[in-house]
Amino acid sequence: MSTPKPTAVRRVAVIGGSRVPFARSDGPYATASNQEMLTAALDGLVGRYDLQEPGAVGEFVAGAVLKHARDFNLARETVLGSALDARTPAYDIQQACGTGLQAVIAAANKIALGQTEAAIAGGADTASDAPLGVNDTLRKVLLEARRAKSPGARLKALAKVRPGHLVPDIPRNAEPRTGLSMGEHAAVTARAWGITREAQDELAATSHQRLAAAYERGLFQDLVVPFRGLTRDQNLRPGSTVEKLAALKPVFGLAHPDATMTAGNSTPLTDGAALVMLASEEWARERGLEPLAYLTAYETAAVDFVHGDVAEGEDGLLMAPAYAVPRMLERAGLGMADFDLIEVHEAFASQVLATLAAWEKRGLAPVDRTRLNVAGSSLATGHPFAATGARIVATLATLLAERDAPGRGLISVCAAGGQGVTAILERP
Repeated sequence: MSTPKPTAVRRVAVIGGSRVPFARSDGPYATASNQEMLTAALDGLVGRYDLQEPGAVGEFVAGAVLKHARDFNLARETVLGSALDARTPAYDIQQACGTGLQAVIAAANKIALGQTEAAIAGGADTASDAPLGVNDTLRKVLLEARRAKSPGARLKALAKVRPGHLVPDIPRNAEPRTGLSMGEHAAVTARAWGITREAQDELAATSHQRLAAAYERGLFQDLVVPFRGLTRDQNLRPGSTVEKLAALKPVFGLAHPDATMTAGNSTPLTDGAALVMLASEEWARERGLEPLAYLTAYETAAVDFVHGDVAEGEDGLLMAPAYAVPRMLERAGLGMADFDLIEVHEAFASQVLATLAAWEKRGLAPVDRTRLNVAGSSLATGHPFAATGARIVATLATLLAERDAPGRGLISVCAAGGQGVTAILERP
């Protein structure tokens, strides 16, 4: 019997990206669903790269963190409501704030193995249209009534309903294992790593200033599609300064007198969607498209935040990239000095600064701040959970192409549940 030949791993090209401007929750997108936003972003790619013909794209991968029951097949329904060929397979994926980047990785793996030539990946989230669950006690009563074998038994079950059962279960930004919100976890991490208020405000102000400058120079011209009256990220405050941010009161970690985290140095609840177009080099060449960059490595990690963070140790809820990045760089034979650009998702300014400190503690060289989030990041754009990873991939690939020279970029995304997703983009 002959031995199967190993499958050659192909390079995966980032062709481009598309996203709607991100909006603060309960604002312009208050009535927009995940599917509507994701469809708008998808149609932006279809139109830009002429993807209407049958078989143009092999697969569509996307997800959302806050999903209604009706969104059980979100990716596929998005395809059916878009200009993309209705015969394009699609599936959902979810890993909290790492969803968008994990969707990109999943699509990239199939391209690398020759299982498809082109794919679109990303995610969407709306904090405005968050699902409201039936009170769990009421749910059990209703199920009991449904299982009843007679009208009398059904009435007996329904008689158990009380006024308090009509209060819905509202999604909470809290970890089930600890009961702490992401902000409260980040406040614990900030204390553990000694992150100052001044450093947080400086990073936040810089994020807004750099995003504003990127819009002014036209960086997002081919990345952002207008939606519901917005052409730019609504959270952007071009006039942000350290002095203005210093006037804000802390909102997390208030049990301690030295609380440092405010609404200004933390990301707001946000609505939005973002996607990335990925392909093989052959597919791009046949269509006359020059890849912006190539996805060359990725790594995930998780930490035991339940025992580490609550005890005010260094392994906080959002610190998994502190382990994923060193592992990825060791495997790739690279150091921090080998990267021209570094993108760290800004869930909170304190979390970014703690991650930078942790990388140094684990033996990596200090990050050159002039290379960090050079076009701003989540503190300025906002953070629709599942969309952020795709936003960062598309932005970083565009920044590498803008340099018109060989370059390398690092991506680090922290996620709820003590997880982290990281990746490397290169432009030869």
